[in-house]
Amino acid sequence: MNLNGIVSVSGKPGLWKALAQNKTGFILESLDAQKTKLVVNVATAKLAALDEITIFGNDEDIKLTDVLEAMKASATAAPDVKADGKKLREYFYEIAPDHDEDRVYSSDIKKVITWFGILKERPEFNEEPAAPAAEAEEAK
Repeated sequence: MNLNGIVSVSGKPGLWKALAQNKTGFILESLDAQKTKLVVNVATAKLAALDEITIFGNDEDIKLTDVLEAMKASATAAPDVKADGKKLREYFYEIAPDHDEDRVYSSDIKKVITWFGILKERPEFNEEPAAPAAEAEEAK
C-alpha cells in the first residue's frame, strides 16, 4: 500500500492528496468524488501524513498502515461507522488486538474505518510503496 502524499487535515473531513507545495503550505485535492482543491497554510492548519500515523498500543504503537493492511486482509467486513461503539470495538479487536482500549476511542475507530472506506477503492491502496531513494541507489 502506497499512502505517500495522502494526508488528513484537522478540521476538514475526509482525506486529501498533496498535489504541490508552495512557500507557505500545500495544495491539496480531496479523495472524494468532488475532487475539491484546497490550499492550506502550514502555520494555521495541522496536517497528518497517513503513512506516519500510529495508534496507541498496549506495548508499542501500531502503524496505521499495518491496521489498514489487516482490514484489507480480513474476511470480516468493516462495520458501518454509525454502528454502536461496542460493535466497532469488537471489530477493531479483531483487526488490531494489541490496541490500548483506554486511549483509542470509538471516534478514532470510526475515523480509521471511514478512511479505509475511502482508500480501499483507490489504486494507491493496492500498489507497493515506493522504495526510498537511498535503497534505489544501492540496488544499482
